[in-house]
Amino acid sequence: MTETHSQPIRVMLVDDHTMVRRGLATFLMVFDDLTLAGEAESGEAAIQLCAKTLPDVILMDMVMPDMDGATTTRLIRQKFPKVQVIALTSFKEGKLIKSALEAGAIGYLLKDISAEELAQAIRAAHSGRATLSPEAAQVLVETANQPPAPSFNLTEREGEVLTLMVEGLNNTQIAARLTVSPSTVKSHVSNILSKLGVASRTEAVTLALRNQLVH
Repeated sequence: MTETHSQPIRVMLVDDHTMVRRGLATFLMVFDDLTLAGEAESGEAAIQLCAKTLPDVILMDMVMPDMDGATTTRLIRQKFPKVQVIALTSFKEGKLIKSALEAGAIGYLLKDISAEELAQAIRAAHSGRATLSPEAAQVLVETANQPPAPSFNLTEREGEVLTLMVEGLNNTQIAARLTVSPSTVKSHVSNILSKLGVASRTEAVTLALRNQLVH
């Protein structure tokens, strides 16, 4: 079936869906060199279980309630640097991939991966080698090739005012929120329109959303 290690690779499963964990647990039984070290349904539970079982490799869901997979991965890697984490998810958004890898995940795979490919990725992770799904690799390449979003040189305060404009507040409401005078807000709005090269608040809001100038 596959080469066997003297000790099977101990794999921990982290996913908030019981059926996904059950399926993965069944998959592990197929391979002689892989064994189930434990299951956790949340980030908090994963950190506690990791401390008890110290698995070799963790298959980590990225999107979970309360604590997401990237945060969980970062905390586990900080506390248990020898434990390797593979992100196993249904999502291939650039931000999610980047956050998982920055948190210390050694791999990023989609849940439609074949059993043999997943087993190979677990073995690779155990040996310290990274595995990225082709889709994740493609997204990272596309993200890297994108030009940086223009900043338009807004000051920090102008950025705050623009954020409130996007929320739909008028000058009086913005003034109240920032505890400044309406005339000060009016001046900021004028500067924002000038820097963005637009003629109206609506255009400013549209441009801000398109270029992700506000969070």
